[in-house]
Amino acid sequence: MKWIKSIWLVFWGVALTLILFLPIVVCALMGRRGDAAFHGTQVYAWAILKVAGVRLRVRGRENIRPGQRYVILSNHTSYFDPPALVLSLGLQYRWVIKKELRKVPLFGLALATSRNLFIDRSKGSDAMRSIQEGVAQLPDGTGVLLFPEGTRSRDGQVAPFKKGGFVIASDSGLPILPVTINGSHERLPKGTAAFRPGEIEVVIHPPVETAGRTVEELMSTVHKQVAEARRTL
Repeated sequence: MKWIKSIWLVFWGVALTLILFLPIVVCALMGRRGDAAFHGTQVYAWAILKVAGVRLRVRGRENIRPGQRYVILSNHTSYFDPPALVLSLGLQYRWVIKKELRKVPLFGLALATSRNLFIDRSKGSDAMRSIQEGVAQLPDGTGVLLFPEGTRSRDGQVAPFKKGGFVIASDSGLPILPVTINGSHERLPKGTAAFRPGEIEVVIHPPVETAGRTVEELMSTVHKQVAEARRTL
């Protein structure tokens, strides 16, 4: 049964990429902001969760201030996290993602033309400076989203955070929007494509202002918020 589920999910992932790739790229090339392309990714996200039998529940949308740009920081346990976030937040944002994803056929081109920011983690401070410049050039009302753990958690628990996202928030002066995702590890854990239908909950926490706080203080505050709301579904 597991291999049937794996084939089902891979089939739809490839099919949706082929179907939506061209519209997303065309939308991205036609507009300087990349907003239309982002809406195309929302269609992809809705479809992939639908075929996997995933239901979304969102708490805390009232914590989002309309028109405000954020550095959005979320825990990460599953390939279902990105589509869950795209559908739940109701915000325009771009991803800060590892440069290796740019090489994925079709998918990488769609990410690049949609104005997402690629980071070469081997370049250290130079990579961070490049991302900061990219954030400064984003359109008004458009934030950025990172997974501060750096990779998917294998056991579903919130791993220690890396500094990058907090440095970006501190240097840009943008507030941090902490987010906790529950249930995605149970739906699609790391290391398998055998999904389990069910619920994913996205918890949006109150924003954390960066002014007057060190990077270390921000890391501690946000990690506590995200980890304390983590639960098994």
